[in-house]
Amino acid sequence: MTMTRYIVRFDPFAGFLSLRSELFNDGALPGTTSTTDIYTNEDRELVVEAHLPKFDEENITINLAQGALVIRAERHNEDKNKKYLIRESSSSFYRSIDLPEQAETEQIDATFEGGVLRVRVPLKRMPAPTRIPISNEDAMKNGT
Repeated sequence: MTMTRYIVRFDPFAGFLSLRSELFNDGALPGTTSTTDIYTNEDRELVVEAHLPKFDEENITINLAQGALVIRAERHNEDKNKKYLIRESSSSFYRSIDLPEQAETEQIDATFEGGVLRVRVPLKRMPAPTRIPISNEDAMKNGT
């Protein structure tokens, strides 16, 4: 029986990256997940779905800045009768998505339902590529 041995390179930052991922968890509240899905519908529109559980619609802003769609959400749990020493129930979410050249930014539409923010960006139909023929230099010199 032959035993295969592999050399695995030690990464001193692997634990740190895992910890960072757990701590910041894409802006989600502890115990929840906040994900962003970006896809196209038959190249007619770009759809951005941000899953924002426990966020309220009035605390979500969507902006268009320098060709990018910027989504921000903030959540604050505050009881005015309490003097907080540590407050970990606040959370924020931030995504910046570069839009393609064919995005029709004047027609962007957004809905928020069931904790899912859905932003639809219509896409212009781009003209089909035009093939450029390659000429033979000798034929051009001879006039043919």
